[in-house]
Amino acid sequence: MQWETVIGLEVHVQLATKTKIFSGASTAFGAEPNTQACAVDLALPGTLPVANEQAFRYATMFGLAVNAEIGKRSVFERKNYFYPDLPKGYQTTQLAEPIVGPGFVDLELEGGRTKRVRIHHAHLEEDAGKSLHEDFAGMSGIDLNRAGTPLIEVVTEPDMRSAEEAVAFAKKLHSIVTSLEICDGEMSQGSMRFDVNISVRPKGQEKLGTRTETKNLNSFKFMEEAIALEVERQIDVLEDGGSIRQEPRLDNGDTKKARSMRSKEDSNDYRYFPCPDLLPVIIDDEYIESVRKQMPELPEAKRARFVEQYGLSDYDAGQITMDKFAAAYFEAATKISGEAKLTANWIMADLGAYLNRTEQRIDQSPVTPELLSGLVVRIKDGTLSSKIAKQVFEAITNGEGDADTIIETKGLKQVSDTGALEKIIDDILAANTAQVEGYRAAAEDKRAKMLGFFVGQAMKASKGQANPQALNELLIKKLNG
Repeated sequence: MQWETVIGLEVHVQLATKTKIFSGASTAFGAEPNTQACAVDLALPGTLPVANEQAFRYATMFGLAVNAEIGKRSVFERKNYFYPDLPKGYQTTQLAEPIVGPGFVDLELEGGRTKRVRIHHAHLEEDAGKSLHEDFAGMSGIDLNRAGTPLIEVVTEPDMRSAEEAVAFAKKLHSIVTSLEICDGEMSQGSMRFDVNISVRPKGQEKLGTRTETKNLNSFKFMEEAIALEVERQIDVLEDGGSIRQEPRLDNGDTKKARSMRSKEDSNDYRYFPCPDLLPVIIDDEYIESVRKQMPELPEAKRARFVEQYGLSDYDAGQITMDKFAAAYFEAATKISGEAKLTANWIMADLGAYLNRTEQRIDQSPVTPELLSGLVVRIKDGTLSSKIAKQVFEAITNGEGDADTIIETKGLKQVSDTGALEKIIDDILAANTAQVEGYRAAAEDKRAKMLGFFVGQAMKASKGQANPQALNELLIKKLNG
């Protein structure tokens, strides 16, 4: 039987406010446990929450960026459940009247395919604390620093049909929120967390299958792996005659295994009711338009500009603008080098590989835009061949200086001098008379392949520093002469 995968996402985006959603406590990452949780965050008797206006501004920006309706009246509700890191006994969230209504995000997939993923809504809520299970001799510790941290929870429709589409959506969402600067996007710090709802159904069937929810994924890689694992599990269960239980599951990215957490609750189990301590928040068209005017350039607009302004392909522009730091780096480097395409190629290929290998962000790279542009300029003016440029790049990453310094100290300048190249070629031809005769006797359509032998010998003799274009021209001239 052929199966179809159906995926919906719930994404928790931590907003980059300085203080919590209902109190003045700091949201800074890395503080000592329980040093950033105040009486309001814990709902101690006599305390009252006050809504953070910046959180509403950020939520409105997000809604506008995903083509969504903005809820002019939003209401906070209490979601009641017991968990050790939720000392209030409830989470303040939104259900019936969220700040962001229906919207959509368009994805660009491999092979030129596009996909529209609908957003059901996005609501504001507070985060819970964190349970710590290490270093407590069989007990658990509770860190309440995150309690009250403002989140947007983005809920999609079940529109995705593969891990590829789910990851593409997650990356697009990451690009949007970081470009808006409403979230720092640091997934290792919990700034974005993904809950993936997965079901399978026979191909062609309209009715959705029973879904499970794989919770708290904090990387694109883990998401892809978790989806593949859960899809395989569900298909195996169904083909063995079993049934899928609706439940949340917890994936372990290290062991590549997932386990059932508990039976899945419905909204009724949480006994939602309007928070009596918070009035409905009303915003008007004037407020929404003021937010719209202050929004930075979004990734799609930036991509279109890069295509028009710099002559990049849609693909290259899309790759560069996916990350706001990469886009800023590209523009800074291109401004110096004047060579957009070559700069983009180096950012996506060699620099990208180096950053992945060293686990660095591009804005933290020791290879600054100035250093990369210096390398690009020397490729452009013929001082460096593409092959030798890679050696120079490696030396730059090792902190050996800029391109000009490395070229000088290591003697890596490309040989373009006609006289020097002719001497190399003459020596090669003299030492390989049989190959020369074979080349001259060969049919025209065979010669191009045979030329590779002479090019290889000449590059070897020049230690890879011969200008390939000049070398080819001189070789053909002498061989044909």
